[in-house]
Amino acid sequence: MEICYLIAFPDANDSPHTTGEALIKNAPYFQATEIDVAPLGEETVIIESHAVNVTRRSYDKRVQLLECRFILKDPFAVSVLQERARIESALKSRYIPSAYQANGLYEEYVILLVQNIKQTPDQWIDKHAFALAKFIRSQREVFDKNEVTEILSSRTHYSAQDLTLVDWEGAVIIAPDSDFQSEITLFKIGNYQLLRYRMLDQSVEAMLDKLHEAFFKNKKRFRPTRGILRQIAEHRLEVMMDFERAEQYMLMIGDWYTAKLYEVIQSELYLTDWKQSVRAKLDNLENIVSTIKDNFSVSWENFLDQLQMYLWLLMLLGYLYLYFVDAGWITKP
Repeated sequence: MEICYLIAFPDANDSPHTTGEALIKNAPYFQATEIDVAPLGEETVIIESHAVNVTRRSYDKRVQLLECRFILKDPFAVSVLQERARIESALKSRYIPSAYQANGLYEEYVILLVQNIKQTPDQWIDKHAFALAKFIRSQREVFDKNEVTEILSSRTHYSAQDLTLVDWEGAVIIAPDSDFQSEITLFKIGNYQLLRYRMLDQSVEAMLDKLHEAFFKNKKRFRPTRGILRQIAEHRLEVMMDFERAEQYMLMIGDWYTAKLYEVIQSELYLTDWKQSVRAKLDNLENIVSTIKDNFSVSWENFLDQLQMYLWLLMLLGYLYLYFVDAGWITKP
């Protein structure tokens, strides 16, 4: 059977934009997504004696996403599971920058592509339930029946012969005519979306750390309030725009099947939870910045106001001095 292994990581690629990828699967009503996808090349690498076809694309010039496809004769065998793990590890080491490997800021997702089966798709899934659960979760441990049922519960049908099973770590696509690409593209968008939320979350955390460092950690030192708050405000605006753009992707899946499948994907990948988490952190950041503005008076504007007051006071004292000298109350030295 064929394996499709997806890898996504942050990327600042300057390749020219192309139009959004086609997601249509023989459906008359379709609205394309507004994600800019740029091809970055295709190559075949040999890993563990397997030819792995790697297609690289840039999504919105922010994320690089790799679609790696290779064949495994018996993907359910324990020895093959170990072999698959070595192939995936080699692909990550080869393509993901070391910084992201170290901090874990990347996504990976495995999809089993099934073409020829004798039973109906649901019967085939139920027959291989325990093996599929181990394959999807990449574990050699034996799951109990309840865990297996949970892993294999999210299923979407395009027809009686097609089935897509979705879990948060992997998926199974059954299509007798090998029409897998529509579903694979949706899984790529889902993983891209997930990584974007993680990147936004990291950006907000970095801003919160900067505020903590500037205003709370070293309380005795001078606080350049105006400059830091301006930087935070500009960064927050940029993150908010990215957040709103990412949020709109969920509304751009148009035909009935892709919309239904993407709803399952976003549920299994917890995209709504990530969206709410990032939104809450952005709101907290706004509240913290407002509190800082209200409670820290040592800002550039206040400094200028105080300086102006002192200058007026100095001028007043000078005027009084000249008045007293002119009145003869004070003798000039």
